[in-house]
Amino acid sequence: MTRGTTNPNRLRRMDRWIAATHGAELRRAQDPVAVDLGYGAAPWTAVELLGRLRTVAPRARVVGVEIEPERVAAARPYERDGLAFRHGGFEVPVTGRPLLVRAANVLRQYDEDEVAAVWQRLCARLAPAAGGSRGGLLVEGTCDEIGRRHVWVALGPEGPRTVTFATRLGSLERPSDLAERLPKALIHRNVPGEPVHTFLRDFDRAWAAAAPYASYGARQRWIRAVRDLRADWPVTDSPARWRQGEVTVAWGALAPGTR
Repeated sequence: MTRGTTNPNRLRRMDRWIAATHGAELRRAQDPVAVDLGYGAAPWTAVELLGRLRTVAPRARVVGVEIEPERVAAARPYERDGLAFRHGGFEVPVTGRPLLVRAANVLRQYDEDEVAAVWQRLCARLAPAAGGSRGGLLVEGTCDEIGRRHVWVALGPEGPRTVTFATRLGSLERPSDLAERLPKALIHRNVPGEPVHTFLRDFDRAWAAAAPYASYGARQRWIRAVRDLRADWPVTDSPARWRQGEVTVAWGALAPGTR
């Protein structure tokens, strides 16, 4: 069981990214089920996830899953159409295969060598790719207590796809400040010789080179830094996401031991 710290609006950056990048998959599904795995001591993140998903997929349903029975009982009064709470863990106790599993601040208490097995187990529960669909999505990551800094890995049924760094730009001194929020699979790899360390070093250099753009605001400086970063790193998103204080990179470029 985690500490269960659950501040309202804590996961807004992750939720907005999910709605923007996975909304089409949710809209196409007959029964788009999303799981908020390990929602914590209060149900706010599950409630908020439902509201944000329904802006892009009106039929979306959310099931909050918690390993602590008392937390499930406390959340039950918040159930309504499209929102339910279940006792469970990595087995994901829902009928069928969900199109989304969000696991925020869950794996931080585990050892690094346990992550791959957990990812594999959760990915096996996702809706499979079929008929032009890429299948379900697992989003696993870590953020600070009020959601200013967040890093997550997106995985499909086939495994990890991308890593996204997201921040409130007004609070950022340098991109490497996000290192403290790397997910468990990467946080111990932020050392010289590892790809994620090299990426954050290059991002800091691009940020420093983009300092003249700071006069137009932190957003313009971030956009310029990401544009420069693309010369050496497989950035997979567009300026529309960069404007939100995000950048997404292919997992293969940051995976441990790939450089």
